[in-house]
Amino acid sequence: MTLSTTLLQDSIQRNVEAALAEDIGSGDLTAQLIPAAQTARASIISREAAVLCGTAWFEACFHRLDAQVKIEWFARDGEAVTAGQTLAEISGNARAMLSAERPALNFLQTLSATASATRQYVEAIKGTNASIMDTRKTLPGLRAAQKYAVKCGGGENQRVGLYDGILIKENHIMAAGGIREALTQAANIAAAAISIQIEVESLDELEQALAAGAKLILLDNFDLETLRAAVRLAGARAELEASGGITLETLRAVADTGVHRISIGSLTKDIRAVDLSMRFENR
Repeated sequence: MTLSTTLLQDSIQRNVEAALAEDIGSGDLTAQLIPAAQTARASIISREAAVLCGTAWFEACFHRLDAQVKIEWFARDGEAVTAGQTLAEISGNARAMLSAERPALNFLQTLSATASATRQYVEAIKGTNASIMDTRKTLPGLRAAQKYAVKCGGGENQRVGLYDGILIKENHIMAAGGIREALTQAANIAAAAISIQIEVESLDELEQALAAGAKLILLDNFDLETLRAAVRLAGARAELEASGGITLETLRAVADTGVHRISIGSLTKDIRAVDLSMRFENR
């Protein structure tokens, strides 16, 4: 799945407008301590090692309040940065910079957190045939942003929402009347470019899905022994994805079973923001 440029640009605009409205409201009272025409310079510094992500959201916060602001980056999205590294220098209207600071840093530290977590998982399975996949377990309103961050960290995107891919889960199977029936109905409604994936909870269900022609199968909460058996059973008939309860500690063993994909919800829902700061220079 590929995030379109249009989707990302629309997301940046919506995200930034909402963040600035939430923080500034009717006006930044504290920024009024500064003369309206005063200018300033500041640096963005990383307080810890991380993978940088979110520079477009960061820039949009400042440009929304000061169209003439100048931002020079010393690292790009997807690059590893170190503790104490200066990431960017900013110059512009002092009031605008102070008002944009917190929303801009919120985006940068949150998206860098997702990219950093993803990079850890990607590095942990290096040398295997598995890929790290994201999920729809994202922070509300930041779906496209976090999926972009997963890509910056070296992971892969699955469907953006319910409209661009089909994942048949237990309740869908029950409502449709069975695995074969659900897959048949999915094939009837899906356009050629739409992926169809079905979730199974046992080797018996896996065999049913394979017999019904499933090409992309999610193995839900399989233990290592059952994952290995599933890989042997499927052979080249389908692409297999492991999901459920997988941690950084158990990840390598899961990848070594031979599954093709591993989906990790914690990349986007259990993140810890990267420690970043903005420091004004003395006048």
